[in-house]
Amino acid sequence: MRVAIIGGGLGGLATALLLRQAGIEAVVYEQAAELREVGAGIIVAPNMVRPLTRAGLGDRLADFAVRLEAAWELRRWQDGRVLFSQRMGAECRRLYGVDCYVAHRADLLAMLVEALPPDAVRLNRRLTGLRQDEREVELTFAGGQEGAQESTVLADVVVGADGIHSTVRPSIVTEAPPRFSGLCAYRCLVPADEAPELMVRPVQTIWLGPGRHFVHYPISGGRLVNVVAIVPSEDWRLESWTADGRLEDLAREFETWDPVLGRLIGAAAGTKRWALYDRSPLERWTDGRITLLGDAAHAMLPFLGQGACQAIEDASVLARCLEEATPRTAAAALLRYEEIRRPRASQVQLMSRGREVQNHLPDGPAQRERDAAFADGDPLTQNAWLYGHEVEADLVG
Repeated sequence: MRVAIIGGGLGGLATALLLRQAGIEAVVYEQAAELREVGAGIIVAPNMVRPLTRAGLGDRLADFAVRLEAAWELRRWQDGRVLFSQRMGAECRRLYGVDCYVAHRADLLAMLVEALPPDAVRLNRRLTGLRQDEREVELTFAGGQEGAQESTVLADVVVGADGIHSTVRPSIVTEAPPRFSGLCAYRCLVPADEAPELMVRPVQTIWLGPGRHFVHYPISGGRLVNVVAIVPSEDWRLESWTADGRLEDLAREFETWDPVLGRLIGAAAGTKRWALYDRSPLERWTDGRITLLGDAAHAMLPFLGQGACQAIEDASVLARCLEEATPRTAAAALLRYEEIRRPRASQVQLMSRGREVQNHLPDGPAQRERDAAFADGDPLTQNAWLYGHEVEADLVG
């Protein structure tokens, strides 16, 4: 079985690792000259921790990821008053068997690269063509440098793990244009020794206010503080994780909020900014010997913190389906993978919509009712459908 994986992000590398652990020859083809994650912080929820632990990466994850002692610490925008805080730690382990972490995407990427042999990743490979027949798939690549000759690769299976702007996806399905949410996100990193003490605790904190919200938590072993701010977008429509924003614009968005946020923003060296688009679930992920995984299959808004988690679930199920297949039965194995994963990933995709409405209520009766309801909340238990899900159970039968 020869598997070609397009895209060297978290989903693509995890797929390669799990396939190789299953005894399958898997190679990642990445168009960039180096592997790097342009995002910053990420929630490594229990449904992502368990597959990584089964892959032998649990101890390595704990080396750099920050184990959350509390999550969903909700604070009022104006004065920082705590509206709700969910204890994690022992309670999370009791419910789901593992901890919940926060981490830098680049640290997760490095962990996966270290676990793979050097020949598992080919850089400077930009996919320019796909052609399949009943026996195999022919992939055509252009080198990363101008004038480089094209090369071809033959594979039994192709996995498109190439993100929101996938080049593989159009060969499988024609999707409707994404819907602009009217929001954009700022992301920045702050050295922990320059951040207010409130921000360096092992806690995921969310400040709620009229029309926007602000999130922070420590990453990279506590050396950095990750900041994500969701605000009205106005005329910013660029969907790119690499586009630079302006710190003065970010500061202006929160200038009337608790001054501690201004101090945190002031300690950042720069910020990225990208527009948030909503996508509907795809009608299918697979065509013959070609399938999709991760954001290429189910790009979602960030409000559940499940994008990478669902990609790792995808990788786990795909590896098991292909482990039991042969080159001759590979197409059927991909259909089984899609049949298992598409309903759940689509549900998470749809559940990620609209959560900003509650987060962004203006001060008034609805806001006070929402804040009062937090006291009776238990999101750790209420999210059992997410965090407690076992992909192994999906594979039975």
